[in-house]
Amino acid sequence: MSFWEKKIDQQLDRYQRELIETHYQEVENMYRQMRGWRHDYRNHIQAMKAYAANGDLEAIRAYLDMLDTDLNTVDTVVKTGNSMADAILNSKISLAQSKDIPVSVDAHIPVKLKMSELDLCCIIGNLFDNAIEASMALPPDKRLIRVYMEMKNTQLYISFTNFTAVKKQKKQGGLFKTSKGEGHGFGLVRIDTIIERLDGYLSRNSEDGAFTTEILIPQV
Repeated sequence: MSFWEKKIDQQLDRYQRELIETHYQEVENMYRQMRGWRHDYRNHIQAMKAYAANGDLEAIRAYLDMLDTDLNTVDTVVKTGNSMADAILNSKISLAQSKDIPVSVDAHIPVKLKMSELDLCCIIGNLFDNAIEASMALPPDKRLIRVYMEMKNTQLYISFTNFTAVKKQKKQGGLFKTSKGEGHGFGLVRIDTIIERLDGYLSRNSEDGAFTTEILIPQV
């Protein structure tokens, strides 16, 4: 292996470690919110009992509205049947929504996957990060990310589509160029490396202001 190949491998390994750390921090933050809400549950009940004892129905109604809004911010939005997919998807959905990016998800993974959770985390996390970055270049009313995941026979199918400010992106060296600057193309490289290692299929398509990535990964 040449010096430059070793250097690229080292950069990819460092990028992967940073990526996984970021993903797990996002997941931990989400579940920390959930644990905090559950911890406060008894206090919420006592507060509403006090309002009830005073016959203050309006205060109870306002308190319930507040709790409903608070719970919606930490509720698990997506339940695919796979705990890692749920964790990454929900953390990224929360991140996208905080940036005023609507997300539509239809994901069902009712079987235990053969691929590692690390690989699944890298693929979903990178796809979502790229979609969020592209969406931020659009006005809020033009933003949308669509995610579709399901089992097609013995293969896991993953599709990510997002709208972009560029009508049709051009490939350079077989890859779509990233706008993040030097060192930030490793997400795409990492996905490609994983799919190749798993003997999967990957397709990227840029048409009419929409960018779509489709992936098939054998699970046998």
